[in-house]
Amino acid sequence: MSEQEPAPDEAGIGEPSAQWREYQGAPTGTEIECEGWRQEAALRMLNNNLDPEVAEKPEELVVYGGTGRAARSWDAYDAILAELRELDDEETLLVQSGKPVGRFPTHERAPRVLIANSNLVGRWDDWEQFHELEAEGKIMYGQMTAGSWAYIGTQGIIQGTYETLAELGRQEYDSDLEGKIVATGGLGGMSGAQPLAVTMNKGVCIAAEVDANRIERRLETDYLMERAEDLDEALDEAAAAADAGEPYSVAVEMNVADMLEAMAERDFVPDVVTDQTSAHDELEGYYPSGYTVDEADELREENPERYVEESLDTMERHVDAILDLQEEGAIAFEYGNNLRGQVEDHRGREDAFDFPGFVPAYIRPMFCRGRGPFRWAALSGDPADIRRTDEAVTELFPENDSLTRWIDLAQEQVSFQGLPSRVCWLGYETDDDGVTERARFALRINELVAEGEISAPIVVTRDHLDAGSVASPHRETEAMKDGTDAVADWPILNALLNCAAGADIVSVHDGGGVGIGNALHANNHVVLDGSDLAAEKAERVFTTDPGMGVIRHADAGYEDAIDEAGQSDVPVPMQDRR
Repeated sequence: MSEQEPAPDEAGIGEPSAQWREYQGAPTGTEIECEGWRQEAALRMLNNNLDPEVAEKPEELVVYGGTGRAARSWDAYDAILAELRELDDEETLLVQSGKPVGRFPTHERAPRVLIANSNLVGRWDDWEQFHELEAEGKIMYGQMTAGSWAYIGTQGIIQGTYETLAELGRQEYDSDLEGKIVATGGLGGMSGAQPLAVTMNKGVCIAAEVDANRIERRLETDYLMERAEDLDEALDEAAAAADAGEPYSVAVEMNVADMLEAMAERDFVPDVVTDQTSAHDELEGYYPSGYTVDEADELREENPERYVEESLDTMERHVDAILDLQEEGAIAFEYGNNLRGQVEDHRGREDAFDFPGFVPAYIRPMFCRGRGPFRWAALSGDPADIRRTDEAVTELFPENDSLTRWIDLAQEQVSFQGLPSRVCWLGYETDDDGVTERARFALRINELVAEGEISAPIVVTRDHLDAGSVASPHRETEAMKDGTDAVADWPILNALLNCAAGADIVSVHDGGGVGIGNALHANNHVVLDGSDLAAEKAERVFTTDPGMGVIRHADAGYEDAIDEAGQSDVPVPMQDRR
């Protein structure tokens, strides 16, 4: 971002829609407003994104991540709803950066909605160009699941964080995180899952958060256990819990850079240090040290250039503190927010990458086998429907002890936000009939809807952070074995293939999680309405989608992916013909 970059024009969004004020979240029940359930699912998921229980600033259309929006303006939101209500079963609606721009006749197996967000031609693909266009009302930042209408609140990221920390425990301690202290920053829409993910792995979490309201929100929803008056209290309580081997989480209201520096000054070295602040956006996401939230918001409005410089100064201190704690013995990793990239790019610090990202450190072996964050929402709004899906997934995979433990923990500890939803990491591995894990589960859910055991259709989607759907050199594709970190053909192929397979919504975005110009990624939805058509489409999509992860990593030379391709009969032409 240059010093001349304009701040986003919030006034261009307009006043909140009267429809949104009336909805206050997704419609529920079995009666629909649209021509069919596939269109109705899109309408409900869009409104679920903007549920005040789910979104960070729904009155500004912001779902999470500083400026990640579900629609470009309130006029565009109203127009999208009108189009979805009129859309028939052989039409496709086109949404360009949160604005409906066209509707064309297609066919019943085609997607009902196609979305592209934030995409710019390479030479112009940076924050400066983006914000100029955004200020003119011509584009919006869709983050990942904000602009693809797939966000389900903090419950959506919880298992990914849980899986990352579980793998860390296996690798580093040959166990879990019992007796270990994790220091981190951020308790926003995505980062708020961190304390619960730590305690689910039997560890202790100390989280810094500058916004007192976010701390209170995590306490109210049981993602966080306690709030400390100051850092010394937090350190004492965390140390006592770790010594006793008890799961515990505590937040302290302060800047994470200040917290980590203070830990080092006190010779308090956590076992693990990471963070999930919105460092990808130095203007709208990250908070510089030395300011309250209100003071920082005022500075951003009055002097955005100074705000950016002070944010980047704080990020550099943040990285230095992590490196110092790592030197003292802490296990350090970045959790995908481009903190290291910001410091390298804007402060010339190549040593910013002297600690790894979470994907190459802990997640890539799962990606090689097509395993990733499969999620689903009950369009009925009835929690009983999710409980039935929980039963179904554990019945289908009884040998998967990790999955069973996750479902048990989620039922006990994860609060629903908006539409009741669940996440579990499923992969490609095929059964004797050649049906993948994800497809087996989707087909079973479709049967339960058809049989009336689930009261209304289930919509299945996922995070963009998945095995074969993203190119992000500072996150998902960091340090690829063959050096193809920045090759963006893969998410484009993922989106095209999922269109061909019949996904109900397909989207392609630029920049989610790490900022404009730093990533390209794709997503999809499939509506399980109990019909034969839904079963046909689900089996195809949940073969193609995780299969992209297998072939992408097999192509890069990962033995786990080559092994999965062989075991599950995934054709990899150049491998097969050697």
